[in-house]
Amino acid sequence: MPLVRYRKVAILGYRSVGKTSLAHQFVEGEFLEGYDPTVENTYSKTVTLGKDEFHLHLVDTAGQVPVADEYSILPYSLIIGVHGYVLVYSVNSLRSFQIVKNLYQKLHEGHGKTRLSVLLVGNKADLSPEREVQAVEGKKLAESWGAMFMESSARDNQLTQDVFIKVIQEIARVENSYGRQDRRCYLM
Repeated sequence: MPLVRYRKVAILGYRSVGKTSLAHQFVEGEFLEGYDPTVENTYSKTVTLGKDEFHLHLVDTAGQVPVADEYSILPYSLIIGVHGYVLVYSVNSLRSFQIVKNLYQKLHEGHGKTRLSVLLVGNKADLSPEREVQAVEGKKLAESWGAMFMESSARDNQLTQDVFIKVIQEIARVENSYGRQDRRCYLM
């Protein structure tokens, strides 16, 4: 019988980058052409990876907008009890890419020195002709964070399943990396 693990994942990014579309495509298997802007939704889905089952609780947040107050913080509901983050920008919006950098900084401040399980996603890859952010820029940013990176398209269902599989893997990677540094206990 497989071990069932609970994972809470927050999906963050600027407005209209496709956070809801990614979550809905992953859970329901369909693309929503039109919907009202998200205040906050939750989705649940169980995924089997190898011998383990993961019950994913996805928190689809309202689009984050820049705040003039440089000292603003993210709500505790997006810090406490969250195992991983999917930070989403749109490949056709340089502004959304800049916002995602600020979101990561706020997450890092909220979590202190702990390592974060983060997947950076450049969504709307189907709009490549209108691209303002090159894939190499997203990859470079993710590497600077020690995070994973991928591009997707919720509209074309391109790698939407992989987004959430990768975040599960990233959570496991970060969890398993604790204690691997040269940490030894010495008795004196």
